[in-house]
Amino acid sequence: MNNRDRWRVYKRVSVMFFLAGVALTVFQRGSINMGAPFELDRQARMDASERVEPGAALGDKTDLYLGIKSFWQASKRQPVPKARATTQEPRIAEDSSPRTWDVTSSNCSANLNLSSQDWYRGLEDNFKQFMLYRHCRYFPMLLNHPEKCTGDVYLLMVIKSVATQHDRREVIRKTWGKEQVVDGKRIKTLFLIGKPSNVAERANHQKLVEYEDYIYRDILQWDFLDSFFNLTLKETHFLKWFHTYCPSVSYVFKGDDDVFVSVENIFEFLESSSNAKNLFVGDVIFKARPIRKKENKYYIPMALYDKTHYPPYAGGGGFLMDGNLARRLHWVADTLELYPIDDVFLGMCLEVLRVTPIKHNAFKTFGLVKNKSSKLNREPCFFKSMIVVHKLLPSDLMHMWNLVNSDLVCSQKVTIL
Repeated sequence: MNNRDRWRVYKRVSVMFFLAGVALTVFQRGSINMGAPFELDRQARMDASERVEPGAALGDKTDLYLGIKSFWQASKRQPVPKARATTQEPRIAEDSSPRTWDVTSSNCSANLNLSSQDWYRGLEDNFKQFMLYRHCRYFPMLLNHPEKCTGDVYLLMVIKSVATQHDRREVIRKTWGKEQVVDGKRIKTLFLIGKPSNVAERANHQKLVEYEDYIYRDILQWDFLDSFFNLTLKETHFLKWFHTYCPSVSYVFKGDDDVFVSVENIFEFLESSSNAKNLFVGDVIFKARPIRKKENKYYIPMALYDKTHYPPYAGGGGFLMDGNLARRLHWVADTLELYPIDDVFLGMCLEVLRVTPIKHNAFKTFGLVKNKSSKLNREPCFFKSMIVVHKLLPSDLMHMWNLVNSDLVCSQKVTIL
């Protein structure tokens, strides 16, 4: 082989190597480009699940805000939820809804970007804490009972409570919260609680709650602290839970653990409203003004809400809604910024859905009459005509329940149903 032939062979081999290199490069770039959308989508899902604002990762490095983390999180320990879980996706599409509670981590850092803003620096400490962690929307479940919604449930009774109020839960189970079947329609009961807020007694209270749930199997508990501002979390967590586990529940009653409820009158009302769509009824307050007095429990600074009036909302002592509306409320609640007052927040959600809550005189969330010392507030014939009456101690509730369900003779039933 002469020099010319050698040169031709060398040239061909060089071209082949060059083409092979180009092909390999194109293939690798194609693979990267194909994988990128998945990686971006996965990262977006992770960001959505963490709900951490830009710069929030600095929270662990800033001593100033280390103590504030306890405002939202009960502990640094990551509990194993009762239900099988997947990656958290609070804002997923409706057609790909999870069928189990999908939040497994409560890691959430403070949004420190707010600390440099003038309006934030003017807030009281409790509102500062609320704003720093307002983006932390969902937390793991500690106690879960999806079986409550198995099959057709006509009425789900849902009661907001706290770990230490076991006496109130016990009375409710023995009175209006008793699970039963009425005219072939099933009634189920659940209590909603967070973690005990008393640090010194938290471990003991938690053990008592777990034992209580072992006996009755009717407590839903999440890993956030029970506090006034966190009542809105209790609202959003229940709506998400309901949407996940309760596709066949017809109606939901939701109330506090210090109310008297007449299940008989609820059934009577629902029978007369069976054709109503988007049913949401309670002691509705119209054109309520935000309270600006700092000493008031419901005080709201202008920085959080600068409108003159709240949208119509039902007093949280007790209200009734249909199951389809409750499932729709979950999607809306997931898009709105959390608000410190849970009753008002739910009114904001209804406003987005263009649903006006119905005011009904059988829902008395501020007592039967304004004069708290009036004997009418202890008159069993009035209670017999009501659906909800608020503010009863456990002993008073049991006493009134026994009177109303005895051989009570009233001149006539008040025609308000």
